[in-house]
Amino acid sequence: MSSLISSTVDFDQEGYQTGYLELLHSVHRSAYGFIPIPIASFKNGDGPRVLLMGGTHGDEYEGQVILSNLIRSLPLEQVSGQIIILPMANFPAAEAGLRTSPLDQGNLNRAFPGIANGTPTQQIAHYIEESLLIRVDFLFDLHSGGSSLLYEPTLLISLNDDDPHLELKRKLVKAMGLPLTLLTDRDEYGGYSSAAAVRKGVCCILTELAGGGNVTKGLPKLAMNGLLRALYEIGVVTVTPKPVDVKPRAFAEEGSLFATEPGVWEPLADPGEDVAKGQPAALIHRVETPGRAPIELFFEADGVILAKRQGARVVRGDCLFHIGQKEVTP
Repeated sequence: MSSLISSTVDFDQEGYQTGYLELLHSVHRSAYGFIPIPIASFKNGDGPRVLLMGGTHGDEYEGQVILSNLIRSLPLEQVSGQIIILPMANFPAAEAGLRTSPLDQGNLNRAFPGIANGTPTQQIAHYIEESLLIRVDFLFDLHSGGSSLLYEPTLLISLNDDDPHLELKRKLVKAMGLPLTLLTDRDEYGGYSSAAAVRKGVCCILTELAGGGNVTKGLPKLAMNGLLRALYEIGVVTVTPKPVDVKPRAFAEEGSLFATEPGVWEPLADPGEDVAKGQPAALIHRVETPGRAPIELFFEADGVILAKRQGARVVRGDCLFHIGQKEVTP
C-alpha cells in the first residue's frame, strides 16, 4: 500500500524548496485536518543524494536546531546533488517536546518499517523508509540524549569489513570531528532508522549530541560544521568549514549501568571521563528511610562515559550511564 502522507515539496524538482509532509489526522477539534511535518529540499544537478533527519525523538533538540539553521543558511549553489532535510521527523513528539508521540505514544526510532495506514508514528516511519530512503544514498540521523540523558558528543557508526562504504565512513569519522565514536553492529533487523537504511542500501551515520532536555552552548555550530565537512567528504556540498584537529576515541563495545533500587541518585563520574572496573560509579540515596545508608554502585568494566542520566529521581531499571568499552582505532 502506498503512503497516505502527501508532500507539498516536489523532490524531483530542481532548486530550493520548503514545505510540509501532510499526514491526514481526524480528531474532535479538526475533522478533516492534517499534521504538518516540516521538510526542505536542495536539488542542484547530479550528485550524491542525502537525507538529514532531526527530531526523531521530540525532546532531542540539537538536531532540530542544526537542521533548521542549515535550511536557512545553505546556499543552493554550494549543493551538488540533493539534500533533503527533515528537522522534526516525529513532528507530534517534537512539537510537544517529548521522546514519544503524544498521539499514539509511538517511538519513531523503534517503529520502522512502519505501516502505511497505521498510527501517526507508524505512517511517518513508513513514509521515511518507503518514500524518502529510496531516493537517497546517505542518511544522517541527528540524535542527542533527550530529557533523560546527557552525552559527550558521540558519533555512532558501523565499520564492518564487508561494508562497501567502509573507507568513506572512516573519513566521515574524522570529518565530523566529534570527540567520541561508538562502533555499532546494526543490521537490517529491527525498528531503528539505521536498520531501515540498511534495508534500502543507504549508508547511515548517527549522532548523540549532548541533550539533557536543553541545547548546549556552542554545540549547534560545532556539530553543523562537522556535518558540513562530512557532506563535503561525500561530495554533496562544494564548500566546507576548516578541518578540526580532533582525534576521536573509538570504542568497539558498549555497556550500561542501571539503577538497582528506587531513590535519588548521585553520580560519581561525568560524560567523557575514563573509568575503571570496580571504581565507585554512583550512590542511590533512600531518603524516605531515615538513617539508611545509600546503595553503592560500581563500574563493571573499564571504559569511557558516553552519557549519564539527567534527573535525580530513579527507579529500578533506569539507565544511569552509557559506557564505551574496548577502545580501538577507528
